[in-house]
Amino acid sequence: MKKLLLLLSCALLAFTAVDLRAADPSVEERLADLEAYVNNGARATAGNTNYSSKIAGPGPGHNAWQMTSTALVLFMTLPGLALFYGGLVRRKNVLSVLAQCMGIAGLVTILWWAVGYSLSFGAGNAIIGDTAYAMFKGVEPGNVGAGYHWISDSMWAMFQLTFAIITPALIIGAIAERMKFISVLVFVALWMFAVYFPFAHMVWSTTGLMCGPLNKDAAIKAIDFAGGTVVHMTSGWSALVLCIILGKRKGFGREPMTPHSMTLCMVGTGMLWVRWYGFNAGSALGADAIASNAFTTTTLAAATAGFVWPLIEWITRGKPSVLGFCSGIVAGLVVVTPACGFVTPTSAVLIGVLAGVVPYLACSFLKKMIGYDDALDTFGVHGVGGTLGAILTGLMADEKANSILGKGGMDLLPGLMGNQLKAVALTIVWSVVATAIIAFIVKAVVGLRPTEEVEVNGLDLAEHGEEGYHG
Repeated sequence: MKKLLLLLSCALLAFTAVDLRAADPSVEERLADLEAYVNNGARATAGNTNYSSKIAGPGPGHNAWQMTSTALVLFMTLPGLALFYGGLVRRKNVLSVLAQCMGIAGLVTILWWAVGYSLSFGAGNAIIGDTAYAMFKGVEPGNVGAGYHWISDSMWAMFQLTFAIITPALIIGAIAERMKFISVLVFVALWMFAVYFPFAHMVWSTTGLMCGPLNKDAAIKAIDFAGGTVVHMTSGWSALVLCIILGKRKGFGREPMTPHSMTLCMVGTGMLWVRWYGFNAGSALGADAIASNAFTTTTLAAATAGFVWPLIEWITRGKPSVLGFCSGIVAGLVVVTPACGFVTPTSAVLIGVLAGVVPYLACSFLKKMIGYDDALDTFGVHGVGGTLGAILTGLMADEKANSILGKGGMDLLPGLMGNQLKAVALTIVWSVVATAIIAFIVKAVVGLRPTEEVEVNGLDLAEHGEEGYHG
């Protein structure tokens, strides 16, 4: 009798185990998952707890493109932006620019790991995230969904980190050659919490205030494919405010302050252009048709603006400068950034023409007219260019380029221009006010500028004990 009861108990346990165990997916369900992977869409088996997918983790192709894009975007800052900015300053300050780029990279990475990623992409509210992912809690390399269907959560966090690194690094172009290294780091630390983390959340989080493509309840249904508002407008407008508060460089307007190495600037420009494909095409979050379109529109806009800017110089000044080529290329990249995944190639060419004209006017005439010392034209290219790009995105967005815009997606085209203008206005006001407050706090705590003697002799030796060149 005891043996019979034991056998019955074992049978019952076995039946229960089989009943509770997730069943293997059918051939049809497995094929549906593969089709979703090829199309970079949601898994057909997503959310189904009756069985476990055979490909539940990251998809190798899409994840590989994300890893490549992440490396490309990091390369934008180090060494791309560092060389671009480093070549534009005087030789006595070249190392200070390189050190600021590297210091920002380290500082922002630590902040991102500690709480920045969580504040940017945690659920939180419409303005800011929460601390659910602080110190990368729950951010696992084998998990997917935090960023997109087929990329690792860890790669999503790293990809977004590279955006967080380059954004404050752009600001240093406006205040180059005249701000203490410690002041730059303190400013950036405060600015990330006051400006960058909130805007990354508002524009790219599923609960964000301005995230039209992902948040059906967004108060402002704006679109920003790769960072027109989050990256270029926040940094550009903040750079304008900071350089005005900081004041002009010693001797500005009275002595020449020409770039010490246009060779370095051109090399940096080339690096920025190539690495920008990770920035723009990588924002498709997979190796799909949208990524291909973003790659195409990025190329067309950059090349067109890089031709138009020096062409204007040739007509008005008699010679096309290498600096004009470099500035035009970067302006084209900036202006197309928010639009690249939403517009057609022909629209990208038009964007390139305007990117070659409007930022040129800002850098050549607006700066002189107002009288601010934007040392490396951060505001003229990124502030003005980013604002222009956000507006042109609203004007030229086409559901043929991205179905998310149409009725089959989030139906964002009706009223889009109004939403883009609201996003632009909010970004400008927030960035300007926050930067002014932070700048005066830093000025009161550690000061902003070095001594006049240090500034005249150069920041390299005084701040870092090294020289960029010898002999």
